[in-house]
Amino acid sequence: MTEPAEAGLPETETQILAALDRFLVREVEPHVMALEDADEYPGDIVEGMKELGLFGCVISEEYGGLGLPVTTYVRIVERICETWMSLSGIFNTHLLMAWIVQACGTAEQKATWLPKFASGEMRGGLALTEPGCGTDLQAIRTRAVRDGTDYVVNGTKTWITNGYYGDCVALLVKTDLEAEPRHRGISLFLAQKGEGFTASRKLRKLGYRGVDTAELVFEDFRIPETRLIGGTEGLGLKQALGALELGRINVAARGVGVARRALDLAVAYAQQRQTFGKAIANHQAIQIKLADMATRLEASRHLTRSAAAAFDAGERCDMEAGMAKLHATETALFNATESMRIHGAYGYSKEFEIERLYRDAPLLVIGEGTNELQRIIIARQLVARHPD
Repeated sequence: MTEPAEAGLPETETQILAALDRFLVREVEPHVMALEDADEYPGDIVEGMKELGLFGCVISEEYGGLGLPVTTYVRIVERICETWMSLSGIFNTHLLMAWIVQACGTAEQKATWLPKFASGEMRGGLALTEPGCGTDLQAIRTRAVRDGTDYVVNGTKTWITNGYYGDCVALLVKTDLEAEPRHRGISLFLAQKGEGFTASRKLRKLGYRGVDTAELVFEDFRIPETRLIGGTEGLGLKQALGALELGRINVAARGVGVARRALDLAVAYAQQRQTFGKAIANHQAIQIKLADMATRLEASRHLTRSAAAAFDAGERCDMEAGMAKLHATETALFNATESMRIHGAYGYSKEFEIERLYRDAPLLVIGEGTNELQRIIIARQLVARHPD
């Protein structure tokens, strides 16, 4: 659904959004319920996403990407998540990997990898999280030991989007166990699947189905030193956290999309469903819910686009990204819950779309840094930016 606020976008970006809208209506909407219910990977849809150039959204045109600003990228994510949030994971985590290479990689790494990423010929994601380590990335245990011109990697990663059907990952490892502070011993590699690198299993999830989420196992896996991102050890945590800033804006946009769809469904159903001789949209109790949902959605959209604009301007925006992620994802959870309650018993049925949104929304308040962490980031930055 095109909004008046988007009328000022450049014509090429407007055309991209219009093409995406047509794709979602024709190629995605008719299949969402069946694919999600079966937890089936949407291979045909992924091919269509390649043709649209989605895997190169924020990759520079120099390397074959669309070179879109993040302010347009978030609009793409919003639209996709209004239709099916799972699709956003297939190309968003891939773009975070690509963004790290584009921002931090050597000239050779950029020239070698970015064109393949932009076309979707090679797809992947971020391999940061481990079974005993999520938010505290400095506690990772996966280790890379230098052996000649290679590194030998051993360890396990979990909750890795694109880990099963993808080709490669940006892999966070320990290269120096004795380094102090700990982050100086952490490095980031581009790891392509091969001997010693296996996706041991796909993880079953409450929501966010269809997209593959895997556990990755590395057993004496050899990575050439040429795949150390940036060519220097000890920069991995900084590189990963830089990508997570963009990632939080992306998750905020997901929240906006889910919240928008939940509201649209609630408004439509409230005008169809009647009780006591009138549509429930005419009951004050329902009107209050709809008003709160709409207001939170609008605030979330503004926060998300403001954070995206700051990112595009090259400004530090961890606080802005944290605010957008916090507010938009809590709004997605709030709107999904309220919409389900407005739907009544039908909201609990798998035959209605709101049931899926109700299962998808909780992931957003956890992923890309929990909302508890976002509050800490916001508070610390607030103090740092306004010293007494």
